[in-house]
Amino acid sequence: MNDLYGIPLTRIDGSPTSLAEFRGKVLLIVNTASACGFTPQYAGLEALYRQYREQGLVVLGFPCNQFGGQEPGSDAQIADFCEKRFDVSFPMFAKVDVNGSEAHPLFVELKKQAPGLLGTEAVKWNFTKFLVSRDGRARSRYAPATPVAQIETEVTQLLQG
Repeated sequence: MNDLYGIPLTRIDGSPTSLAEFRGKVLLIVNTASACGFTPQYAGLEALYRQYREQGLVVLGFPCNQFGGQEPGSDAQIADFCEKRFDVSFPMFAKVDVNGSEAHPLFVELKKQAPGLLGTEAVKWNFTKFLVSRDGRARSRYAPATPVAQIETEVTQLLQG
């Protein structure tokens, strides 16, 4: 198993980072889009983050334009949209691909650790959610249509445990 913490990342403001700064936290990693039917999930993700961040939850947003061209903006435009429309305070990252030959290494590893239905690895659409435990392992993958509220029980179990 590869170490998720060592994979280089770029924040939405262009600064380099990695998941190492979140070591020991429970992570909810989501591929996001600003013009998707699931975009209102930003509100639920932000609420979950605000409710549990003091206990160790970090929501991480990764914009992706691979599904229906629903994230066409620049990183600056995406950051502005998220802040103004949904008051997003959780960390957002530069736009990435989650599938194909240009898939970001983070999503390559997440898909291996938490395959989808029938063992498929491909991310099916925007707002697929990967839940990572404090030990840095992807524990679960949730479909785009899964409401954030349905993830809360597993989040609280991982935070307690």
